[in-house]
Amino acid sequence: MNQKELKELIEFLIEKDIAEFELERGDVKVRIKRTGEPGGPQYVVHAAPPAVAPSMVPVPAPEPAAPAPAAEEKLHTVRSPIVGTFYESPSPGAPPFVKAGDMVEVGQLLCIVEAMKLMNEIESDVAGEVVKKLVSNGQPIEYGQELFTIRPRS
Repeated sequence: MNQKELKELIEFLIEKDIAEFELERGDVKVRIKRTGEPGGPQYVVHAAPPAVAPSMVPVPAPEPAAPAPAAEEKLHTVRSPIVGTFYESPSPGAPPFVKAGDMVEVGQLLCIVEAMKLMNEIESDVAGEVVKKLVSNGQPIEYGQELFTIRPRS
């Protein structure tokens, strides 16, 4: 589903005064929920990223290799499914959803990525310990950009 289709869908939901909507099309799942908060309606969009062929995944430029520890650790990387602005907490001044050292479960909220005035909740797809947050609060991010590294639970 592209941004134009998503925008048209939201406009339709506003017009028909629909508070919650869920759509599953192939491997893409979208859930839109309108909440009545002060200052007008807010929208939360949960979007499962489509499966991406390995040849389509952006590959970051190689960095100089650091000396590898004796037993190389396998860390899981959480990447952004969309382009937008990264937010570590639900509102300014609120504590972050997660920080380094926190244990997370599958489906636990890690951050929000705002795109086109929509707040997209990014959830953990693995249970384990948050090792590092790789972006700053309020930072613009790209599709596929690394957001967190997580040490999977054994």
